[in-house]
Amino acid sequence: MRNVTLSAEEELIDQARLVAREQHTTLNEAFREWLKQFTSSRGNVEAFDVNAGRHFTRDELNER
Repeated sequence: MRNVTLSAEEELIDQARLVAREQHTTLNEAFREWLKQFTSSRGNVEAFDVNAGRHFTRDELNER
């Protein structure tokens, strides 16, 4: 396992530790879980496919 050093406001870190404690985990474990979700979401986005049923014109795509 590799160590990572992060910087954040002290109050934010204290709050994160309290949340982790309430969830019966540690801040390190919460970060590891977040890191897994963060990296796995990349693959999910690439696999996402939408079929709109037709091709849109350039003007339709640029409408707001």
